Amino acid sequence: MSPSAPTLQQKLNQLRQRFIEQLPARLQKTVTKWQQSRLSTEAESRLAPELHRFFHSLKGTGRSLGFERIAMLADQGEELLKATPASASHAFDDQAINDINSLISELFQQLSEEIEYLQSLHGQQSVLASLNSVEFSSVAPQTRSKRQRLIYLCDDEPDQVDQLLHHLRCFGHEVVHFEDTESFFNAVITRRPDAVIMDVQFPQGNTAGTETLTSLNKLIGERLPSIVLSSYGDFYSRLSAVRAGCNGYFTKPIKPLDLMLAIDELTSPLDEEPLRVLVVDDEPDAASYHSLMLEEAGMIVQQVHHPADALSALDRFSPDLLLIDMYMPVCSGEELATIIRQQSAHIGLPIIYLSSETDSQKQLLAMTAGVEAFITKPVTPDELVSAVRLRAERLHLLRSLMTQDSMTGLYNHSTTTDLIGKTLAQAYREGSQHAMAMLDIDHFKTVNDTYGHLAGDQVIITLARLLKTRLRISDIIGRYGGEEFVVLLKGVTAKRAAELIDELRHDFEQVDFHAGGERFRCTFSAGISSFPNQPSTEALRLSADQALYLAKRQGRNQVVINNENDAKGKAQPKQPGVKKQ
Repeated sequence: MSPSAPTLQQKLNQLRQRFIEQLPARLQKTVTKWQQSRLSTEAESRLAPELHRFFHSLKGTGRSLGFERIAMLADQGEELLKATPASASHAFDDQAINDINSLISELFQQLSEEIEYLQSLHGQQSVLASLNSVEFSSVAPQTRSKRQRLIYLCDDEPDQVDQLLHHLRCFGHEVVHFEDTESFFNAVITRRPDAVIMDVQFPQGNTAGTETLTSLNKLIGERLPSIVLSSYGDFYSRLSAVRAGCNGYFTKPIKPLDLMLAIDELTSPLDEEPLRVLVVDDEPDAASYHSLMLEEAGMIVQQVHHPADALSALDRFSPDLLLIDMYMPVCSGEELATIIRQQSAHIGLPIIYLSSETDSQKQLLAMTAGVEAFITKPVTPDELVSAVRLRAERLHLLRSLMTQDSMTGLYNHSTTTDLIGKTLAQAYREGSQHAMAMLDIDHFKTVNDTYGHLAGDQVIITLARLLKTRLRISDIIGRYGGEEFVVLLKGVTAKRAAELIDELRHDFEQVDFHAGGERFRCTFSAGISSFPNQPSTEALRLSADQALYLAKRQGRNQVVINNENDAKGKAQPKQPGVKKQ
């Protein structure tokens, strides 16, 4: 049985351990700087900010992780530094300076002793025992779709970010707002966000926001995806953002749509689906071994132990790559590869042989069936994963170029039609139901004529991203042409589909677009049809199109269901929540 995922307590203890392990080197570096600062007034002024940052960071992190004595000593150090000539506004006599220096030196010694104690076995056991008895106010886990992002927004000017919060939530993201860096810090330790939007200046300092990010990045051992949103665009604010590893910088007032699109780009890797690999091997143990290696690398793997089952598995599983054993008793790998290559649907599917065969001539002969690689057993995990990933991702790229609309990244017209057709064929066998939605942006020609084609493109891209972030990965979303989109919502009734699309309609009409100095908004209309009431792709499309036409005729900015079960057989407007222009 595979080990369970680390609990929150275990993750926190790992962070605490790493924190303690880093402290001796950090303390020694700071002591060296403190000694250098005592050599001259110039050195004291130059090094004072770094010494302040050390104690301030140590105090905040120590307290957050439960090391109260570390935090207390750091707090004392911060207060003592404020009393030094470099920080104070009044003059000091030599005796006062010597007293302060002695206290700071003594403080460094106390910190060193505390760190040494925490690194000892007795100290670790004692501290962890007391920490484990503390109740943590963890955030209850929430179910989020793979497309939804958890975003932390840290800004102490709430009136400046209300509109931004609204736009991000309209696009289906979970957004948590913090007005101070301390609560933000604690939240990151408890629950890691997908992205951070951070202000630079806070009451604690001109670069307190980016300093907090820097401390967190060091503590968790990786860089948080982050974007700065600040009222200041000066060089040093931007420099602090770069040093904190931030991915972007926006100055207020911000166009919410610009920042939302930047967040979407920053977090796009979350939207990548794992590679799918079909392993064909008549030896279950060997198939399981190779499957395990690929699954550990994050891939989805299905096993087939008889070559005759491979064809049905291809249609059912839709793999990105096929891994075939070269020698099987019923059918050789070469014969199976030839059978697969004779079918146009699988002619481009990458195939890799796995075999103990070391004869190079036999390997070359076997590859005449059109396979991409020949890997000799036993194979190392790295070699197998690299070979599979390289060839599968190349196919992914080629497929995306052929199947996606270049502007929106959604499926193009022909791919959408093909995918819907395959889904309906499967639905016939399973007896499932689906709903189709046809969407059209209202008065789109007026948008182009009034604000220009670049503004029109922005509207199309925004609606495409809204559909992609709010709907499920399993749903088929395509750009049907121009300003028209089509969606197949799987496993839902027409009524439920209308409710979902109407929610999107409501949020889309509140998105602000900008063209030059002007601001404008757009709406869309939609028509809904259902399967199996309409038994084919074309019948579904025509039915949804009729409902869309009725939505336009009735005033636009509404969702209409083509209810074939209605006594009169007429399309019905979706109620309630319909708004008309």
